[in-house]
Amino acid sequence: MPARYIMIGGFLGAGKTTAILKLARQLKSQGQRVGLITNDQSIDLVDTARAKAAGFAVEEITGGCFCCKFDSLVSASRQLTRSSAPDVFIAEPVGSCTDLAATVSYPLRQLYGQDFQVAPLSVLVDPVRCQKVLGLLDGRNFSEKVVYVYRKQLEEAEIIVMNKTDLVSPAALASLRCALSEQFPQARLMAVSCATETGLEPWFAQLTGGELGHRATMDVDYDLYADGEALLGWLNARVHIEWAAETDGNAFLLDLARTLRDGLDAARIEIAHLKMTLAPDSGPDLGAVSLTHSDGQPAATHDLAAPLWRGTLMVNLRAEADPEVLKQQLAEAVARIAQARIEVQVLAAFRPGRPNPTHRVVAR
Repeated sequence: MPARYIMIGGFLGAGKTTAILKLARQLKSQGQRVGLITNDQSIDLVDTARAKAAGFAVEEITGGCFCCKFDSLVSASRQLTRSSAPDVFIAEPVGSCTDLAATVSYPLRQLYGQDFQVAPLSVLVDPVRCQKVLGLLDGRNFSEKVVYVYRKQLEEAEIIVMNKTDLVSPAALASLRCALSEQFPQARLMAVSCATETGLEPWFAQLTGGELGHRATMDVDYDLYADGEALLGWLNARVHIEWAAETDGNAFLLDLARTLRDGLDAARIEIAHLKMTLAPDSGPDLGAVSLTHSDGQPAATHDLAAPLWRGTLMVNLRAEADPEVLKQQLAEAVARIAQARIEVQVLAAFRPGRPNPTHRVVAR
């Protein structure tokens, strides 16, 4: 039987990794083998570290989004097939990517239909971010070209999943549902909370039992799309830290996230997503935090089980800002908080290049 291919999209900070891990755990509990494919513009992904820490087989595609690295996506799937023979592949695309149906899902079905049963395309939204984008909530927002990319993700979705429902009031959720229904009537709307595991079963049933539709390909202005992505600064860093005494790594991560947030907020920089992990030099332990708004609070997504003396910090920061400013802000925050010996092993700061899909299937 062909393996099921599930791709879960959504803008930076929507909660894709948490959702994917929830789905993967459920499938594993049902006796199915699961392979995960992570994706980023650069190396050293927090998402990959979290997936491996959870015990899943993972392949990582870097240097571009799935649409531009389509052959790498197929190769990653084949590598997972050789190593662990998954019944289900779950893929997480870059959070600033759109046009996924035409450039990934349709080509997979058309070229490799004998290998994959392609699931409906889901797009997750953070309800606070989505309210700002749709004009339902005041507050700092992305610029118009970045919002263009965000809205295109919603336009192509077969299922729009309002995640993090535990963080908004019933009235705000009802207002958001109404606005999404009016502006994106092509999509089925679902409400879930991955944190509290509310509403997941009906959505997961669609992903594991439904099939990709045959709707017309949406129009995309690739100049606007490229401009929107290029406004986002990308920073990936790997830093080795050695403290003079045992340190509470979980408290360190939260403190570092708050310090970095405050510095970016003072510079009037809107955070799209900040993800960090801290792993000790010995043992499989891992701590992780996530922050999805400049005016939000960082949340622990994985706790270290014990204090540590030495460890590796990985940082993935996405924000609408000059990458050099992000680099400076990170260096200042780490130096202020760590109070330790610091060795920067990897530091990549850049803006994404113009999307250039390998394939684009135009359906009418």
